Amino acid sequence: MEQRRRGGCFCLLAVAAAVVAVAAGGEAKLSPDHYRRTCPRVESIVRSAVARKVRATFVTVPATLRLFFHDCFVQGCDASVMIASGSNDAEKDAPDNQSLAGDGFDTVVRAKAAVEKACPGVVSCADVLALAARDVVSMVNMPSFASHCTSRRVLYP
Repeated sequence: MEQRRRGGCFCLLAVAAAVVAVAAGGEAKLSPDHYRRTCPRVESIVRSAVARKVRATFVTVPATLRLFFHDCFVQGCDASVMIASGSNDAEKDAPDNQSLAGDGFDTVVRAKAAVEKACPGVVSCADVLALAARDVVSMVNMPSFASHCTSRRVLYP
């Protein structure tokens, strides 16, 4: 219970810091082509690894999406859900996350290994997890984030 309370305080502190940064003229440096120079094939590498896993078992789709949700839900999208511990007290060891061990974790581990082979030490595990989640949604013909957000019908009903 205490850990949950600390997580809520941290989240509130993070939101407050973000608001202060924006109010102070802070500017996000996020870019959809961040790896254009350092690992230009990252998206196709992740997509290929994810596609192989989806073809092997459809459970990959909900497991990967749920893994991304579990990672982002607690303290932000940082791939902390992928970290194991010897003492079984890491986020990956939580009962809710153990059910994702077969397909969700395996999908990201395989995609990250393929990316590391092409671009060692360049692409974060958090970015691989985010790309994998985006790709599984796209592979089952659900609306992608970009198409959903730019649709005039959605933004201006």
